Amino acid sequence: MTDSQCYERAVDWLRDADGLLITAGAGMGVDSGLPDFRGNEGMWAAYPALGDARIPFQSIANPDAFKTDPTLAWGFYGHRLSLYRHIEPRGGFAILRRWAQRMEQGAYVFTSNVDGQFQKAGFPEETVAECHGSIHFLQCAQPCSQAIWPADGFEPQVDPVACRLLNALPRCPRCSALARPNVLMFYDWSWLDSREERQRARLDAWLRGCTRRVVVELGAGTSLPTVRRFSERCGPRVIRINSREPDIDPDRGVGLRGGARDVLAALDRLWTAR
Repeated sequence: MTDSQCYERAVDWLRDADGLLITAGAGMGVDSGLPDFRGNEGMWAAYPALGDARIPFQSIANPDAFKTDPTLAWGFYGHRLSLYRHIEPRGGFAILRRWAQRMEQGAYVFTSNVDGQFQKAGFPEETVAECHGSIHFLQCAQPCSQAIWPADGFEPQVDPVACRLLNALPRCPRCSALARPNVLMFYDWSWLDSREERQRARLDAWLRGCTRRVVVELGAGTSLPTVRRFSERCGPRVIRINSREPDIDPDRGVGLRGGARDVLAALDRLWTAR
């Protein structure tokens, strides 16, 4: 199938759909200017102190980092929390919202991103499922209970050169132990998933009501294939948009090579032209 035919098929599916399932990986946030952590080189470019110490992503994005060097761990996550709070979603978010408004069942988001950008872009909180949690919520690092609470009261001050938190470490309000992001990390046996389970239950209910849904997958890679596998389970009409790995079985969907913003804009123009 040619690229033109793939685009035509994708627009046919969008026009016929009663619901839009958006599945998104890290590639979606890159269009808004967020760092690309695919590979250590991307992370080290954004956090040179970690590169100088040759600390790989799997070591800093790890609950053990909060035990061995909490100011460094919170330097990394605190900087990201501030960044996500202040950056404005750009690129294809507005296009996706417009498509959702055209569909009888609206849209639902399933994302491995922890940045909260979909909610900031105007997608209702109750229509977003974050399979790896959210940096905008905290939990006890122990944990002493199942409590998860918003990070709104924590304003991290980070030394950008040393990648270290300068102000007081956040604490669990119940036991005063160190608090950590409610984010699923590598080798993480203490992540509290009750918030994610509630989100998934709402998503499952929504999926049962969509008989002609279309899946638009954005920037989801194969190194952590959670999003790609979920897309295919929810298919077979999957529009996979990926600048590096757009391949998909033709029986499951179509693959479109490129960044999320550019490909979404091209599809939107084609849909409008019809």
